[in-house]
Amino acid sequence: SLTDPPVILKILQNWVPRVSHYFDKEHYTYVGHQIIIQESIEHFGAVVWPGALALSQYLESNQEQFNLKDKKVLEIGAGTGLVSIVACILGAYVTATDLPEVLENLSYNISRNTQDMNVHKPEVRKLVWGEDLSEDFPVSTYHYDFLLATDVVYHHTALDPLLATMVHFCQPGTVLLWANKFRFSTDYEFLEKLCDIFNITILAEFPESNVKLLKATVREN
Repeated sequence: SLTDPPVILKILQNWVPRVSHYFDKEHYTYVGHQIIIQESIEHFGAVVWPGALALSQYLESNQEQFNLKDKKVLEIGAGTGLVSIVACILGAYVTATDLPEVLENLSYNISRNTQDMNVHKPEVRKLVWGEDLSEDFPVSTYHYDFLLATDVVYHHTALDPLLATMVHFCQPGTVLLWANKFRFSTDYEFLEKLCDIFNITILAEFPESNVKLLKATVREN
């Protein structure tokens, strides 16, 4: 419920500062593993946003509450792949999705950070929000325990397709974990739409980064 006070947290500075400005490699440490992320300035999806840091940190710290071991996890708008890599290290069967132009860098980051580990091999797939969902991810075949989304809402026009995508994948039993920087009225309008459809809890707030982490589940009739 929205009445329970969220945990107030701070995004920990657990990465090495950047050196170059192009095709940066950022070094993070989560769940005892160093993760090296290659960024690209060419695409929105190829930079690590604060929501990804917030959710990665939260998953690492709350493994009892959200046990990902052997769970099916789908990340939408996976970007650089940081959250998917953390979920994979935590034992999940991960499918990381994003737009076609982001997939090469996403695949590169995921494979280089998981190839030598004893983990379920993550899958990388194209997913354009709101398009071909029933054909590419039919509900009869694809059921996910967790749907992860970070910084998917910013000043853009794709909010209706994004909502349709969340509704498609949030079956009974699926938990949506969404971390986002809240800056614009559109961010709050999107949250209101989610509240109309799902049961929403604010799990944590990171005030210094304006990030909120929310949990959404389907309303049972």
